[in-house]
Amino acid sequence: MKAKVSWLRDMCFEGESESGHKIILDGTNPGEGASPMEHVLLGAGGCSAIDVVSILEKGRQVITGCDAELSADRAENPPRVFTRIHLHFVVTGHELSEKQVARAVELSMEKYCSVIKMLEKAVEISSSFEIKAA
Repeated sequence: MKAKVSWLRDMCFEGESESGHKIILDGTNPGEGASPMEHVLLGAGGCSAIDVVSILEKGRQVITGCDAELSADRAENPPRVFTRIHLHFVVTGHELSEKQVARAVELSMEKYCSVIKMLEKAVEISSSFEIKAA
């Protein structure tokens, strides 16, 4: 995997993935785009939500929505690394099995999500979920 980050101006950069997708990374708060640390947090949520949806669909669950709500704590002093990340999944659908949703979240956290597996080496990570009827 390859990527390129190019300086635009001030603390604003454009990131381009090998597949050609572009994002803005901005160290100014607030800036034109999310900060690099916000992108890391979003990456964790996106990676695990993809797993949860995929696992539930393979389990023939009728999903109409899946949100990963993330909260994180950071160290007070530089480097201001994440010290804790919590992912709360809100899964919406028709007659969803609580057991299958719990298993999907567990499998993502413990086996499939590469971003979580990488981050858990340095960060305390926890998760929870709730189910809403569509």
